[in-house]
Amino acid sequence: MKRSGSGGRRGSGGLTHFDERGAARMVDVGEKPVTHRVARAGGRIVMRPETLAVIAAGTARKGDVLGTARIAGIQGAKRASGLIPLCHPLALTRVEIEFTLERKARAVACVATVETAGRTGVEMEALTAVAVALLTIYDMCKAVDRGMRCERIRLLEKRGGKSGDWRAPARAGRRR
Repeated sequence: MKRSGSGGRRGSGGLTHFDERGAARMVDVGEKPVTHRVARAGGRIVMRPETLAVIAAGTARKGDVLGTARIAGIQGAKRASGLIPLCHPLALTRVEIEFTLERKARAVACVATVETAGRTGVEMEALTAVAVALLTIYDMCKAVDRGMRCERIRLLEKRGGKSGDWRAPARAGRRR
């Protein structure tokens, strides 16, 4: 029996989240095989040097900024399907959040790695993890630095699935 809106068919403009009439739909992944899938996403939050120093010293008034942001990022990955309307709920097997203090750039960089054994990828979970982690840093430090900005949130790589592996091109002169 052919399923309506099968995962392999592309709808309006070649996009899988739209049917032939252009209506939004959740892609049917029921016929796809379960495979190991991994996605890494990254981004950073830029701030005043004094704010970065407070984070590095662990002396923020609200507590352990990076520890709290790590937990928030993990929660964000787990809740991606509740935030993004057409995102499938997935049983994640691993979520790892790493932070790097970039003193010269006055930033905290975040990389999230998310894994599952499933029928669809975990790119949205990794991207959501980074966004939520960085927003948590903003929330915890906004009393001293409202000018912080989140930037460069992007997919760094994905592995697994029918489309195979993909890696973001390196930017000349910029760190990932």
